Amino acid sequence: MSRIGKQPIAIPSGVEVKLEGNLLKFKKGNLAKELDTKAHVNVEIKDNNILFSPKGEDRQSRAYWGTYRALAYNIVVGLTQGFSKTLEINGVGYKAALKGKILELSLGFSHPINYNIPEGIEIVVDKNNVIVKGSDKQVVGQVAAQIREFRPPEPYKGKGVKYSDERIIRKAGKTSKK
Repeated sequence: MSRIGKQPIAIPSGVEVKLEGNLLKFKKGNLAKELDTKAHVNVEIKDNNILFSPKGEDRQSRAYWGTYRALAYNIVVGLTQGFSKTLEINGVGYKAALKGKILELSLGFSHPINYNIPEGIEIVVDKNNVIVKGSDKQVVGQVAAQIREFRPPEPYKGKGVKYSDERIIRKAGKTSKK
């Protein structure tokens, strides 16, 4: 039994939810998202709640039950509050700057790195912090991971791009014998 799948999703005011066949459509203002529930999950909209249940008792249906409930919940949260990830840039001369829809990163290479910001993502640069915001949890996480990948933190001094809540395990440097 899925503990996550059993929980109903309350529909907040301002968010419209429609069920058209297997397609669950969410809309708030001009933002719209769709979720295709395929053939493994039953969806009901009842009393301003979205309810999920498996179509069968097979393992695949039960796995999709919790998955689709979590995806629908993330869409509702994304439309109402949004998601964000904060990255820290550590290192002498390492910096970030916004130039229109391009994030320019200076990370110790001989050239600056220009990252094109995808549609639906907002990036804010505050000193050595880069804040990635958006309504789609998967896209926000993917953009943050791509930015981090340009210069992951190294274990000796901690230089590089890391998540704000990430802890870098440091290694001891070289020592001299006396």
